[in-house]
Amino acid sequence: MIVHLVDGTYELFRHFYGLRRFHEDEDPPFGAVTGVLHTVLQMIEEGAAHIGVATDHVIESFRNRLWSGYKTGDGVDRALLAQFHPLEEALASMGVAVWPMTELEADDALASAASLASEDAAVQKICIWTPDKDLAQCVRGERIVQADRRRRKIRDAKGVRREFGVEPALIPDFLALVGDAADGYPGIRGIGPVTAAGLLNRHGIIEDFPPAVLGDRRDLALLFKKLATLRTDAPLFRDVDELRWRGPTDAFAAWAKQLGDARLLERCLKASQADERITR
Repeated sequence: MIVHLVDGTYELFRHFYGLRRFHEDEDPPFGAVTGVLHTVLQMIEEGAAHIGVATDHVIESFRNRLWSGYKTGDGVDRALLAQFHPLEEALASMGVAVWPMTELEADDALASAASLASEDAAVQKICIWTPDKDLAQCVRGERIVQADRRRRKIRDAKGVRREFGVEPALIPDFLALVGDAADGYPGIRGIGPVTAAGLLNRHGIIEDFPPAVLGDRRDLALLFKKLATLRTDAPLFRDVDELRWRGPTDAFAAWAKQLGDARLLERCLKASQADERITR
């Protein structure tokens, strides 16, 4: 069994700005939603049977209380923000497990889902569909990997070491030192990726650094590490079988009509019929 975990927020951004290149005058009101649904359907058509999608139901999280500069919804295009909730509802009506996050972030949901799924011995592989470097901390050997659809790239543990110079478990420490502009924290001044990797490979986690390495910057580094560390305790499901796609609900026909894309329903029903034939 392979479990597929999709970063719905990333996919929504990707489709929104991809469409904008072709619609200079006006953004289609549900264009990005439709794009994400087709992406998920393509995954199902290609054999994904167990699939879950995480979204940021609100952009802010508990991390905003820890660091005032942490990312917010400020500056996010209103036309894009308006498609988050419709995406969640449309995915649910399509029969896909969806996790709209509020206090936690979509990345936390993906990390939690990967942790939960890894406890099931029947799960052979877990694919986290996002290029976000935060999720590299969840990679474990070749069993839990990151998949970048746009670049057609799979990042396993060896890939994480090759790209960042550290083991996956050290990614929160690495990001704490070098910073993450996308999330809004700067890291420790004067420490770049090469220096950070060298320090972590020499001393281990930040908590084990000799006092002289960071000096009075240690507390700041530990704060950034807390921001970079993904939560794995979100109770998203009890059994991996809850992620099994069993076809659309009766409500999906209305959603396909509202989105103005009859092909969505056609593809969904065809995929569902194919799935029924396979599982008989």
